[in-house]
Amino acid sequence: MKYLIAILGLLVVFALAFVGSNNKRKIRYRPLIIMIVLQAILAYALLNTSIGSFLIKGFSSVFDKLLAYAAEGVNFVFGGLANEGQAPFFLTVLLPIIFISVLIGILQYTRILPFIIKYIGLVLSKINGMGKLESYNAVASAILGQSEVFISVKKQIGLLPKHRLYTLCASAMSTVSMSIVGAYMTMIDPKYVVTALVLNLFGGFIIVSILNPYEVSKEEDFLEVQEEEKQSFFEMLGEYIMDGFKVAITVAAMLIGFVALIAMINGIFDGIFGISFQELLGYIFAPFAFMMGVPWKEAVEAGSIMATKMVSNEFVAMLELGKHTAMSARANGIVSIFLVSFANFSSIGIIAGAVKGLHEKQGNVVARFGLKLLYGATLVSVLSATIAGLFL
Repeated sequence: MKYLIAILGLLVVFALAFVGSNNKRKIRYRPLIIMIVLQAILAYALLNTSIGSFLIKGFSSVFDKLLAYAAEGVNFVFGGLANEGQAPFFLTVLLPIIFISVLIGILQYTRILPFIIKYIGLVLSKINGMGKLESYNAVASAILGQSEVFISVKKQIGLLPKHRLYTLCASAMSTVSMSIVGAYMTMIDPKYVVTALVLNLFGGFIIVSILNPYEVSKEEDFLEVQEEEKQSFFEMLGEYIMDGFKVAITVAAMLIGFVALIAMINGIFDGIFGISFQELLGYIFAPFAFMMGVPWKEAVEAGSIMATKMVSNEFVAMLELGKHTAMSARANGIVSIFLVSFANFSSIGIIAGAVKGLHEKQGNVVARFGLKLLYGATLVSVLSATIAGLFL
């Protein structure tokens, strides 16, 4: 039965993408089929094989050690502030982002990261049939983050037509930054984080290839990565430490605002209608949760968490998921994979602002197709969760 529901879910996702396509005649189906098969193979390997378990365990253990190292710095500054046996979210989940940011800075400084990103992108471009720039950007987004990635391609921003700019922005919204992956792993099962990272990379190309199909000629297929201004090693460290701190503070501020706002709206709805706002959204999103593979009896509960992510962000939704301890392992896994992306309303402003900071005209272009960005990125999350649901 779950396979029939999964097939229905995939058909709905592709139908919704097809309806929103800006050029249905240019859709190339061969790369789509290849990437869907790759998604299924990778999902099976990561979720149902000993090799996949070994890789996920290894990836998770690396982040466990990094978070432990980060805790040394946090405890040095904030030791004794928290009550014994209690671990404030800001200290244990958000502040370690600073240390991960520093490591990314070191890998950038030593040119290891740009080398890895560039050549993985080149390999992907052979699979997805898209340009080298698009493939580079997708990999870079998953490591550098949805706003920082545009700095590395800022020379090209002003030269890109609208359709290529959309693809770059959609990749940025469909993935997550490596600097906050460790934070996710403290909130949901690491195997779902890793699976989502891999599936979203291909899912982004699949959905964009339907929503926004085009071909890139050899003349247009340029890949010139912006080199950062040469700094001393310690200047770089200081910059990435502050960048990581800004991310942690920004996430904390958004959590305070969104959690409080949702609590107020829930209270208003509960007082007037006898049902919370999140429960109401749960009924709206329940059919999508069911098509992703969530059992119908848990679909409203799952739909509520999915909606919370879209109207706030993935951190708020992950905190909400943690409260649903009675949810089945299958439903928990599917929802967890759906949550691992930047597909929410606030990301529209973040991405448009990042591009506008580099090129004002192109930033305005991004703002105009912002809702379509969210539409596409949400379909990517649904697609990844549906594929994973086949093997949970």
